[in-house]
Amino acid sequence: MSNPEQVGSLARVVGARQVAMATQVHGRNVLVIREGSSVQDPRPQADVLVSDAASTAIAVRVADCVPLLVADRTRGVVAAVHAGWRGTAACAAVAAVEALGREFGSRPSDLVAAIGPSIGGCCYEVGPELVDAFAAAGHGRHLIDRWFLAPPPPRGSEAPSTLRLDLPAANRDQLVLAGVAEDQIYLSGLCTAMRLDVFTSYRKEKEKAGRMVGVICVRV
Repeated sequence: MSNPEQVGSLARVVGARQVAMATQVHGRNVLVIREGSSVQDPRPQADVLVSDAASTAIAVRVADCVPLLVADRTRGVVAAVHAGWRGTAACAAVAAVEALGREFGSRPSDLVAAIGPSIGGCCYEVGPELVDAFAAAGHGRHLIDRWFLAPPPPRGSEAPSTLRLDLPAANRDQLVLAGVAEDQIYLSGLCTAMRLDVFTSYRKEKEKAGRMVGVICVRV
């Protein structure tokens, strides 16, 4: 979303003066937005935004990747995370929890998180090289076995099982491991690839895919 009119409309919808976004690079770099700061142009490279600014909403753009929004119920600060498979392997969700603590004193136990629509384990077919990438990033075998699914082929079929990655579950588990209470993590349960009548999916639509926005703002 780069059109100034669209960005302005989004700010008005959430009751903010401006919207801060980053140039997303599928990593775990953090952009800190503080009250009184201006939106930077050009946008810094980051996939995690944390903020205490009531005047500035923060947003991430997705088209199958996980949009993850976090709020601190005690300190009134927020985070927005863009997590595709690379960001998930790099623990972008954990980077958000750590940044909220480091920058604003948040405790994981005070955080509430929402995982929005993304491609789900039902549709996200991947190759074995992604398993290797997660292992190389230090994720334990028990977690990899939870996140990578290999449903059996149809009865009588000689085709190999198709490997799938459950991105929402992986990000939920990472938040729990970072100290966020599991009952304070909310998953939409909606797959972008399954609901093209409502969402957009890069896996399904390729270059024709649009972008969705996950946005959050501090409330005073």
